[in-house]
Amino acid sequence: MTRIVIIGGGPGGYEAALVAAQLGAEVTVVDCDGLGGASVLTDCVPSKTLIATAEVMTTFDSSYEELGIIVADDTPPLEQAARVVGVDLGKVNRRVKRLALAQSHDITASVTRAGARVMRGRGRLEGMQALDGSRKVVVTAADGTEETLTADAVLIATGGHPRELPDAQPDGERILNWTQVYDLNELPEELIVVGSGVTGAEFAGAYLSLGSKVTLVSSRDRVLPGEDPDAAAVLEDVFRRRGMNVMARSRAQSAKRVGDRVEVTLADGRVITGTHCLMAVGAIPNSAGLGLEEAGVKLRDSGHIWTDKVSRTTAPGVYAAGDVTGVFALASVAAMQGRIAMYHFLGDAVAPLNLKTVSSNVFTDPEIATVGYSQADVDAGKIDAKVVKLPLLRNPRAKMQGIRDGFVKIFCRPGTGIVVGGVVVAPRASELIHPISIAVDNNLTVEQIANAFTVYPSLSGSIAEVARQLHNRKASAEG
Repeated sequence: MTRIVIIGGGPGGYEAALVAAQLGAEVTVVDCDGLGGASVLTDCVPSKTLIATAEVMTTFDSSYEELGIIVADDTPPLEQAARVVGVDLGKVNRRVKRLALAQSHDITASVTRAGARVMRGRGRLEGMQALDGSRKVVVTAADGTEETLTADAVLIATGGHPRELPDAQPDGERILNWTQVYDLNELPEELIVVGSGVTGAEFAGAYLSLGSKVTLVSSRDRVLPGEDPDAAAVLEDVFRRRGMNVMARSRAQSAKRVGDRVEVTLADGRVITGTHCLMAVGAIPNSAGLGLEEAGVKLRDSGHIWTDKVSRTTAPGVYAAGDVTGVFALASVAAMQGRIAMYHFLGDAVAPLNLKTVSSNVFTDPEIATVGYSQADVDAGKIDAKVVKLPLLRNPRAKMQGIRDGFVKIFCRPGTGIVVGGVVVAPRASELIHPISIAVDNNLTVEQIANAFTVYPSLSGSIAEVARQLHNRKASAEG
């Protein structure tokens, strides 16, 4: 029986374990924190659970008057402008942790039911490949005891951890990284978020909706510098309109605690203060201490593991998946990398990883969902594509729901009309992107999307309308 050892129990690790076990391999998963990894325990599942509460608050605050909802309130007349809905952050965070642990337990149950063994401890590769092609993995338990496993193939899926600035060390109370925010029992009165990437934007938007006064410090020209520029502009406008202080072109140099407050010093000498500070300045791969280079595994300068499109590293019999590879920091991509690795090693049919079919979502309000080629690809000449963008303001369902912000954008090839990418900015954009993802993955044309029935009224009707406009432009050009 083929022996597989997987180091790391996140999406890349546990999905690989399920595939390998189903294909008849003897599988051992080595994990030190609990299956599900950071994605389930400290990152994706917890943050999106917190954001779910924030979404309810935003919907209520921004729409109830327009939709004609009356809230009975006994607030004295002088205080009628006071917020009538609040949040118990301690209760919210207890729910966050409870759901994360429940999800981790469910994953563990699935993996063990499939026949895999789960070991609690830290694994590392020991030396080079043996003459018979096998590898040694040393597992160190919490009590210091060690056990050596023999594997025909090893998958490294150890994820990453929050990057920290030397002069802004988290203390878990006032200066926090994104794994520590769920220990808060009270809502931060004044929160400074350093970093305007996906993590920073999501938390900044969530805490703003929950009732914190938020300052977002961005070293770049705009929020979400890696996303579609039109989408980022909509989100930044929403943030500012709702009262967030967005500081562009402002690089944080240090953060220090002064009593019950935090002082953040910017590179230009300015100092901003708040009651709490969240550092969201990227992640570092968990590739140290695993014996990788000694085993022949090549690392990039960033510490990420180099892999090819079937998840192989430079060391025979060693594969890698997830955030430790630096490909795309998405649970879906990690899971696919892990599955591909097992399909490849165990001789099953496998298709190489195709990043141009990956759909992703930023869980702000509104959400930003993307798939395929981007506006930046089109602008840089990487692909020749026609583009149509339609604001949601024209959509009848959006008008009914009081939705003012957002749009649908689709990219298609001139001539053929094949859909190669798309962007949706809307509430639940993560659900609306799916038909565009199907189109990209299956080389469907805008004509095919336009001719498919949609419900009236619906937000998805805007997807069909954009496709019709692209098809009409294509037809006009051909005529």
